[in-house]
Amino acid sequence: MKNWLIQNALLVNEGQRTVSDLRIRDGRIDTIAPGLSGRADETVVDATGLWLLPGMIDDQVHFREPGMEYKADFATESRAAVAGGITSYMEMPNSKPTTTTLDALEDKYARAAAKSVANHAFYLGATNDNLEVIRALDPKAACGIKIFMGASTGNMLVDNPDTLNAIFRDAPTIIVTHCEDTPTIEANLAAERERYGDAIPVGRHPYIRSREACIKSTRLAISLAQRHGTQLHVLHITTADELALFSPGPLQGKRITAETCMHFLHYSEEDYATLGNQIKCNPAIKSASDRDAIIAAVREGRIDVLATDHAPHTLEEKAQPYEKAPSGLPLVQFALQCALERHFDGQLSLERVVECTSHAPANLFRVKERGFLREGYWADLVLVDPRRPHRVSRDQVLSRCGWSPFEGTTFRSSITATWVNGHRAWHQGQLDDSQMGKRLEFAR
Repeated sequence: MKNWLIQNALLVNEGQRTVSDLRIRDGRIDTIAPGLSGRADETVVDATGLWLLPGMIDDQVHFREPGMEYKADFATESRAAVAGGITSYMEMPNSKPTTTTLDALEDKYARAAAKSVANHAFYLGATNDNLEVIRALDPKAACGIKIFMGASTGNMLVDNPDTLNAIFRDAPTIIVTHCEDTPTIEANLAAERERYGDAIPVGRHPYIRSREACIKSTRLAISLAQRHGTQLHVLHITTADELALFSPGPLQGKRITAETCMHFLHYSEEDYATLGNQIKCNPAIKSASDRDAIIAAVREGRIDVLATDHAPHTLEEKAQPYEKAPSGLPLVQFALQCALERHFDGQLSLERVVECTSHAPANLFRVKERGFLREGYWADLVLVDPRRPHRVSRDQVLSRCGWSPFEGTTFRSSITATWVNGHRAWHQGQLDDSQMGKRLEFAR
């Protein structure tokens, strides 16, 4: 493994900006100090004018393996992730078969060890009938327990009240939830079918996957967590209505936290007119006022984590009529640049972006020795050029699905380089996938 000396970078870490040097030795951050001199066994990088950030930890991705490798797998999507400055990811259980047994969980780790350029961890999925599996989970073996409190792939909708209560009572580790009320969605869909038949416009998606469905389910999850003292993390908040349910301020000491995703900071329902099913996702992208409220909530700490919910589908699948077109969009390759747009717009500080993409997920999930620029930590780093715009085109896309909703978008920054465990996996548009990432460890 190469050793590195990154000189003259603007380090953004733990609420501070410092022009300094950073030395990487044996995969870890060895020294952070100004004025370091290069050694004979080091490759020196002049990072004058560039930002050096801890690599993003994405707490919500769907990489489709096993069972749907025709549209994504751990190899393709992890490479897209490191190209976008994501050095670690936490992957969801609604694969085929679902990750709802301990054997299925370990199978994913084995697959990722052989294929994934990024560091990785996996959720154990909850169902109405795997309570004993959840009780038997080693808290260090999974990033968390995922509950779909809304319809999902396979047998993963947990809607039995007794089972939900027991999972929240007995969970050995953090619970993360997808909160949408299925009966509400089904009633909304029936009304839209009555009105439009089989030609429902995609612009009706936020009224089918409605704000009422979101807030009803989120309230239920929070009430269960409060009843049992459970650590709960509510994923992909999309409505202004839900924000009052979460406390503002620092993450430390919170038992109930919230996440939102890059596309909810970037798009609004007005974009269905041009992007259609390409931005169809669950929960749905909603109004511009919801988007503005969510950005404000990130700023004040009501929302603690920024993630992607990366969920690729083929263009052929997305070209189907509304009801047949699957929900989800590919995001990992350009997610960090999308978040940084909120900084360039003056809506979020650079320090807050780093907090929500790196520090907060590391602290929330108790990821060991990652998520910060600290001596002794693994060297998971991203070097950003804030002066070099980047226009997204389809030929750049590394995800297997081969497209991005950001095509034609010009971001005001570029990802210059990404280091994963001290290995420079991405540099100026070129991948070096000669080293695989590591299984995330949890200090629990």
